[in-house]
Amino acid sequence: MLVYTVRRVLGAIPILILASVLTFVLIDVSGDPLADLRMQQPPPDPSVIQLQEERLYLDRSMPERYWLWVTGIGGNGDIGLLQGEFGPSTQSNSYDIGENIAERLGTTLRLVGAAMVFALGLAVLAGVVSAMRQYSKLDYTLTFIGFLALAMPVFWFAGIMQQAGVGFNELVGDQVLATIGDGVYQAQGEDFWGRVTNAFAYMTLPTIVLMLTSFASWSRYQRTSMLEVLNSDYVRLARAKGLPNRVVIRRHALRTALIPLTTVVAVGIAGIIDGAVLTERVFQWRGLGEFFITAVEKNDSYALMAWLLLSGVMVIVANLIADLLYGVLDPRIRYE
Repeated sequence: MLVYTVRRVLGAIPILILASVLTFVLIDVSGDPLADLRMQQPPPDPSVIQLQEERLYLDRSMPERYWLWVTGIGGNGDIGLLQGEFGPSTQSNSYDIGENIAERLGTTLRLVGAAMVFALGLAVLAGVVSAMRQYSKLDYTLTFIGFLALAMPVFWFAGIMQQAGVGFNELVGDQVLATIGDGVYQAQGEDFWGRVTNAFAYMTLPTIVLMLTSFASWSRYQRTSMLEVLNSDYVRLARAKGLPNRVVIRRHALRTALIPLTTVVAVGIAGIIDGAVLTERVFQWRGLGEFFITAVEKNDSYALMAWLLLSGVMVIVANLIADLLYGVLDPRIRYE
């Protein structure tokens, strides 16, 4: 198992390098970071543009800029992924991309992690129940909810939930559900129960929004996988031996049915990250979603490359964890 894990980690390195190359090339050819400066009226002095080109290393070739972005060799100390520097920002000389990512990463991981846990738990439960009660009223109801959730855009549902939260607060006459902000600063100085109450107030609505689409798709995959396993020969044999139904479901059927869902969840992490951008925007969370949108608005190329590369690392890590979970879910799988 250890050898396999090390091998998979080493195998992820070329994928990460390829992801960094594609990220750099796509952002580099997508536009000029100094387009807004060049279009100012009256036009800026050519020396100002030249200074900005030198500061952003735009006066060098694309291969040289990529080498600088990765290694920092030949730079001014503000660039180099291997040195922990993501590059200079077009927003200002004092804007530190790495520092801003570090400040926002915990906020986004808190939202994404909670949404994944609840979505996965509800998806497994709904998928198993639907499969065991195939073509029942409950199955049709869960199917309808799933397709309805898949049809709703994230930003639209976020707005609906925000308005619902306002209406609920007015109904109970208290600020039970927070509809704006992430609650990080409000939690400072609070005791344990104060932090729990604060987390519930600020995370409830965004978590529901972000987990909905994932729950809908994952529950459908789980239902299909569970139906296939329930109709397999080894499950029939387990029932023929007289094993209780709960033992057959939990120890034989469910563990095998979770293997396809594990792959789907690992691949779906990219969709959750995309959904987090829109969710944070609507609820005005100061996370990586706000960081990404600000970078797009400011045409901050190095900030965009940092965000995309970080997202790629998350997807690679999620797929590595999924590969390792296969052996836990199915003892027949052995890693040599």
